[in-house]
Amino acid sequence: MLNGKKILLGISGGIAAFKTPELARKLIKAGAEVRVIATQNALKIVSPITLATLTHNNVYSEIFDPETNYSPEHISNAEWGDLLLVAPATANIIGKFANGIADDALSTTFLAFDKPVFIAPAMNNKMYNHPIVQRNIRQLQAIDIQIIEPTEGLLACGTEGKGRMEEPENIVAFLEEIV
Repeated sequence: MLNGKKILLGISGGIAAFKTPELARKLIKAGAEVRVIATQNALKIVSPITLATLTHNNVYSEIFDPETNYSPEHISNAEWGDLLLVAPATANIIGKFANGIADDALSTTFLAFDKPVFIAPAMNNKMYNHPIVQRNIRQLQAIDIQIIEPTEGLLACGTEGKGRMEEPENIVAFLEEIV
């Protein structure tokens, strides 16, 4: 169980983001408290209202939110969380993480986070197997980032191969086993 764990759920803009409301629900059912940090592209796929309703927390998606006073939420969220789970993790966000690029709410939070990080890649199989993506994954593993391997199967683009984000129940089981 994840009783009492504070989980930051990072969502990047892959089509697998449609699975994240179910993932958040399962994390909470396992006893965790969840806050969502989403990229702008993720919010084109999954609604912030849905995520906020399920988690009972606001969704953080802007570094500088014009509607509120400035506060360094990437720092306060990083201090709050016990672990950071990024699901789905696109090639873009993996590349940002591996190369220290911090230009959105999720990548700035990642760089401020000094506790366990878990990444569940999701992308087309050709993208996943690209040497640069694989290099970026190895770089992250070298600094103790845990990779929740994608599965093989039918991908959103219609091809078959390795690149499907692991199913929410399996991600929760993985975290329960590790944590």
